[in-house]
Amino acid sequence: MKEIFSKEKWKYVFYCISHPSDGFYEVRHRERGSVAIAWVIVFLFGVSYTVNRLCASFIVSDVNPRNVNTVQEISGVLALFVLLSISNWSVTCLMNGEGRLKDIMTIIGYSFMPCVCLYIPATIFSQFVADNEQVFYKLIMWIATGYTIIIMLVGIMIVHNYTLGKTLLTIVLTFFALLVILFVIMMIYSLISQVITFFYSIYLELYFR
Repeated sequence: MKEIFSKEKWKYVFYCISHPSDGFYEVRHRERGSVAIAWVIVFLFGVSYTVNRLCASFIVSDVNPRNVNTVQEISGVLALFVLLSISNWSVTCLMNGEGRLKDIMTIIGYSFMPCVCLYIPATIFSQFVADNEQVFYKLIMWIATGYTIIIMLVGIMIVHNYTLGKTLLTIVLTFFALLVILFVIMMIYSLISQVITFFYSIYLELYFR
């Protein structure tokens, strides 16, 4: 817990997003990252993303707040974080990547910091924009999302010691691996559900006889 509230650790997060090459190099080779803080940042991103979907003005968003489930939204962000980390780790293990799973999780978590910093201000700003000014709201959201993607791309390239081309190929394969993992999880879930239903039907049959 002390690590999560360490001032130096949090200052290093902002160093990483402002100097991603140097920052993520030290995450990999000098153990300067924190998986715990990465988890906190991803959780904060889930909160800020959910708040944006719930509270953004109808001028800039067509999402119905009644259809937004806060727990599901945040849980989905956390689950995606885990699956994305595992997918990248599994792919890079086969492609001679140098990054460990904790390094990958740290990099992906830290990369969401621009979104954490800008989504809530953008949501507040959306309450004051007119219809012809919504481009400024979208610009803030694009900057946050685009910068997050760039930082993540640089981080993966640095931690695995890849070229840009190999990093882009890794990203594509990571998303393919993510789909495969989701498919396997759904298959296992479906199989378990069928087994439970089968034994429950046997139980009901025996019970009523």
